[in-house]
Amino acid sequence: MKNIVCSILMLLCMQYGYTQVGIGTTTPDNSSILDIESNSQGVLLPRLTTAQRNAIVNPANGLLFYNTDLAEFQFNNGNTATPDWIKTSRNPCVKYSNNAGDTAQNINSNAAGNAPIVSTLEWNDNTALYNANVALNTITVNTTGRYRVSVNMSLITATTTARLSPEIWIEINGIQRGTYASTGYIRNNNGHRESSLHITEVFELNANDVISVAHVRTASAGTVTLRSAGSSNIYIEKI
Repeated sequence: MKNIVCSILMLLCMQYGYTQVGIGTTTPDNSSILDIESNSQGVLLPRLTTAQRNAIVNPANGLLFYNTDLAEFQFNNGNTATPDWIKTSRNPCVKYSNNAGDTAQNINSNAAGNAPIVSTLEWNDNTALYNANVALNTITVNTTGRYRVSVNMSLITATTTARLSPEIWIEINGIQRGTYASTGYIRNNNGHRESSLHITEVFELNANDVISVAHVRTASAGTVTLRSAGSSNIYIEKI
């Protein structure tokens, strides 16, 4: 009799061990080990700072938590010896463009100046991350990280001067960083009065770094302006 009872208990334990757990439901999905249903509450995962994350000993592959420093979910895409923390949230980005008033500024200036391409906000996924100063034509990032910066400037001239060639580059805190865009040559012959300049760079930035786009003349003197409202823009994405 004792052996029969033990066998029954063992079978019950085995059955229990292979049963899915349901919270808020009596019919958990067969493909899940845990099925939680609710129309008024969510699941709260562990919340850690970056320092607390780094203090985890041998983090398992797939380990998931919410990083309070970076305001994003992260999981370990590596192994226990060399963890690779990947975020699961989308990349917050911002885009600004020029307005009609910005088309009066000479991009082909003798002295370097900031390109007027932040007057119109197209979108801002995180207002706590990006702030623009329209008067100075700058954008400040408020969180340390890696950022992709893309600049597009459509140019036109109304002068008769030939061989105009303004140049642009990205500045971080007023210092040139990365490549130059020098392909905005305008021949100003047989109706050739338009051109464009483009840059895409990736930077490691610190909190409160200031981004701007500088422009200057590199060939003949003559006024070159942005072509029309909304034709030039800057796009920044935290990656």
